[in-house]
Amino acid sequence: MKNLRRMVVLLVALLAVIITVQNYETMSTPVKFSVDLVFLDYETSEFPLAFVSIITFLVGVILIWLCFMLEHVRLKRQIKTLIRDAKERDKELNSLRNLPVTDEDISPDQIPDAK
Repeated sequence: MKNLRRMVVLLVALLAVIITVQNYETMSTPVKFSVDLVFLDYETSEFPLAFVSIITFLVGVILIWLCFMLEHVRLKRQIKTLIRDAKERDKELNSLRNLPVTDEDISPDQIPDAK
């Protein structure tokens, strides 16, 4: 599984390099971003479009990683809860197995959960 993940990462990186090389002129075009709000007027300096693409990709990777980590933590917590419940049930089952066997007739009112 680790090798498959490494291969996918390498393929994505290779694809990014190929796209960047093929579109060098377009990716080197300088861009500016500006924010014009009532209380804020801001404009960035010029930087290449490739930089914007890389930053956007990295932000996406980080957000996806955070989502997967949150899911991982939730699943680990659920596994611990299920293991604890299984141990409690095994303990109860073992205690019921160790009850003495009697020849006496048991009436329905002597059974705890019989209704």
